[in-house]
Amino acid sequence: MHDIRAIRENPDAFDAALARRGEAPASAALLALDEARRAKISAAETAQADQNKASKEVGAAKATGNDAEFERLRALVGEKKAEVAAMQAEAKELDAQLTEKLAWIANLPAADVPDGADEEDNVEVNRWGDVPAFGFAPKEHYEIAGVAASMDFETAAKTSGARFVMLKGAVARIHRALAQFMIDTHVDHNGLTEVNCPVLVRDEAMYGTDKLPKFAEDSYKTTEDMWLISTSEITLTYSVAGDVLDEADLPRRMTAHTLCFRSEAGSAGRDTAGMLRQHQFEKVEMVSVTLPDQSDAEQKRMLRCAEDILERLVIPYRTVILCTGDMGFGAKRTYDIEAWLPGQDSYREISSVSTTGDFQARRMNARYKPADGGKPRFVHTLNGSGLAVGRCLIAVLENGQQEDGSVVLPDVLAPYLGGKTTLTPEGQLV
Repeated sequence: MHDIRAIRENPDAFDAALARRGEAPASAALLALDEARRAKISAAETAQADQNKASKEVGAAKATGNDAEFERLRALVGEKKAEVAAMQAEAKELDAQLTEKLAWIANLPAADVPDGADEEDNVEVNRWGDVPAFGFAPKEHYEIAGVAASMDFETAAKTSGARFVMLKGAVARIHRALAQFMIDTHVDHNGLTEVNCPVLVRDEAMYGTDKLPKFAEDSYKTTEDMWLISTSEITLTYSVAGDVLDEADLPRRMTAHTLCFRSEAGSAGRDTAGMLRQHQFEKVEMVSVTLPDQSDAEQKRMLRCAEDILERLVIPYRTVILCTGDMGFGAKRTYDIEAWLPGQDSYREISSVSTTGDFQARRMNARYKPADGGKPRFVHTLNGSGLAVGRCLIAVLENGQQEDGSVVLPDVLAPYLGGKTTLTPEGQLV
């Protein structure tokens, strides 16, 4: 959500920032609504003052026995009361219209975000690890002999339809091990607080984290009007909605491992093979709530937390800063981490780490109380995948594949796999 006062003070800068995203100017329409709203509020206040004055004079007229003046003033009080109510209702309606328009406008990009139209204009800022050289043509994850029998798309389609998978046996255990390894690393090494949170949320949580109203079609809604989360960013971030936090309690750093659900609206025909793009998946999420002057540093910290997971797993990756045309709706700045997938001979996104500034905080009224006094101020919120578990599984399987169909697994997973380090061509852990 945007601050209408900031738009009022510098409409040209607001429109220029929207133009960087490829959006049309919006300040004129917003300010016209704002002016009409404020005019109604001012008129209502004037009418209220007239009503109050007349109310006082009614008593005086009654006391002096001036019946004609008493009746005139009493009628005036009634007129002003109705007038105030009507104007307050009009002001409330104009305020709702203004809020609705603001809710559909994307966050403004940070100054250092590169301009661009789409992912082709993203800028690489880091690359780690050597892309493995195979003496054979590497396969995609679902084609590897040791994996194929344990990655069951047919049965999942029978129960649930397309874009679902049933993981079985050793592959299911590796998937679980990855999630446990990520959570343990974030808690034990990165200082995040683990949260076991709901995956069903109300409209307010979706709205407060900028998933509504614009992206309703991307999510699943139950018949009881609850939403299945697309990421635990929603639950973790909204946990501070309406709060006034103490400055000393910030930053608040959280992590959660949850199921996530996405309708994948608009992705027909993309990544239909394998488990790269699923309706149901698991993710380990990171969320930070912090002070405005610390949010840029916090984003870099979170980015390193996510990159470190891949480095511990010895998965080659590259990090890019997204251009203005590829950033998500609520993001002020986003870094994507892309893991190397030998089966596709390309880097694919495995994490996005974004700062929203005070964009989400304004929508959900999350503030902090400055230590030196003064009025409460809006916090900054950040979110990042640490990591997408299914996509990380793909990267582990494809990068560790051997010519005989076995997979050599990362050493850091051994404690979670009973000391086992290899997936055999027959799909067994040894």
